[in-house]
Amino acid sequence: MSDWLYSETVKDHFTNPKNVLLESEETFAADARGMTGNIKCGDQMLMLLKIKDDVITDVRWKTYGCASAIASTSMLSQLIIGMKIEDAYNIKPEDLVKELGGLPSYKIHCSVLGDKALRAAIDDYLAKTGRAGMLKEDATVICHCLGITDKDIENAFHNGSRSWEQLQQATKIGTVCGGCKEKTLELLHALEHIHS
Repeated sequence: MSDWLYSETVKDHFTNPKNVLLESEETFAADARGMTGNIKCGDQMLMLLKIKDDVITDVRWKTYGCASAIASTSMLSQLIIGMKIEDAYNIKPEDLVKELGGLPSYKIHCSVLGDKALRAAIDDYLAKTGRAGMLKEDATVICHCLGITDKDIENAFHNGSRSWEQLQQATKIGTVCGGCKEKTLELLHALEHIHS
């Protein structure tokens, strides 16, 4: 692999991923389950958590994704063990990219799968414990196929995505059914006016 474009940390987490689900879901006996992504576009993530007293004690995950998605989720799985669910809920893709020593800009969107699946799992846990909505991110889902929110689009905008094509590269928005394009372009137009 002489043309490897990633850091040694990414390489390690890709070639030796941590906390991957090797057993069945039933055998792991998770307290929480989160799924995000869409297999149609090639990226899907399952996140399973064991939680005691609102602290993540163990995690397993499985993905259909690229090296960046695998490495990002492997890193995420290590970071969250021992973490309070409130703190884990607020982990962002850029936190993972930093821990990994960077990712190529066209691969940043791959790092969003893990944190979205993590939030979905924590939401599942909160619903099961009678606290649904306790940690809801103040965001509106724009792309229902991939669970991409207005906050994801705004974050991509602040990181330099100024066109539909750049937003797709940064977030994968609109790569499944495309039904979100109009709302996305309206939001992009509003962001340009607010931040110009």
